[in-house]
Amino acid sequence: MGYAQLVIGPAGSGKSTYCSSLYQHCETLGRSIHIVNLDPAAENFNYPVAMDIRELISLDDVMEELGFGPNGGLSYCMEHLEENLDEWLAEELDNYLDDDYLVFDCPGQIELFSHVPMLRNFVEHLNRKNFNVCGVYWLDSQFITDVTKFVSGCMASLSAMVQLELPHVNILSKMDLVTNKRDVENYLDPEPRFLLSELNEWMAPWFKKLNKSLIEEVVEYSMVSLIPLDLRKESSIQYALAQIGNCIQYGEDADVKIRDFDADNDDDA
Repeated sequence: MGYAQLVIGPAGSGKSTYCSSLYQHCETLGRSIHIVNLDPAAENFNYPVAMDIRELISLDDVMEELGFGPNGGLSYCMEHLEENLDEWLAEELDNYLDDDYLVFDCPGQIELFSHVPMLRNFVEHLNRKNFNVCGVYWLDSQFITDVTKFVSGCMASLSAMVQLELPHVNILSKMDLVTNKRDVENYLDPEPRFLLSELNEWMAPWFKKLNKSLIEEVVEYSMVSLIPLDLRKESSIQYALAQIGNCIQYGEDADVKIRDFDADNDDDA
């Protein structure tokens, strides 16, 4: 059985930076992971690329040859990938062993993981190849400056959860850039009445019922929770990695190692 992270989230939320830091962290620990680039518009990488969608199709070629803009070209590239799951992707996956760990660095076009079925079909293909997959959704901590943006980010994450139907971890990224940690603490362990009061202050009076339903969905039913990540701290990376590992049951099928004791030494004791 293989293991995989599907790293998703809005553009600029820190996905590729995370992949680079994760690779360095695992290399230090002597743990093997393979980073896969699924962004046909990517150019520079701070990690070795194990698989690269640009070997199949690139955004620059699509824009030049077909005259598409960036968004239309990216959608075309991802549809082309979907059409080649049984050929290009299957052939690439055959290069990896049953217990390999893959991290897929995805594009930031939000419709890919909110309502377009491409990534869902991609995940189903990985499942057929016997991979346990976890969706890792990225939300920029700089975005969480008030309750309306918090709710908006949670709704986007929830949309991805529903669309992909995967074990899901939400990461609050760029915590190293937060100057006042209190600005985000209220959203890491949110108190429903506090959030509802803030939301009602921001919104017009006729939205009160909607506000109450949103807060219940996000907080009271614990549909969305956030893990803060500071890439400067190895302990923070390790904690996030452990939470993801729990979701995909990483390491649970490993053989128990029993230490061999010298019988003579036992007798001397």
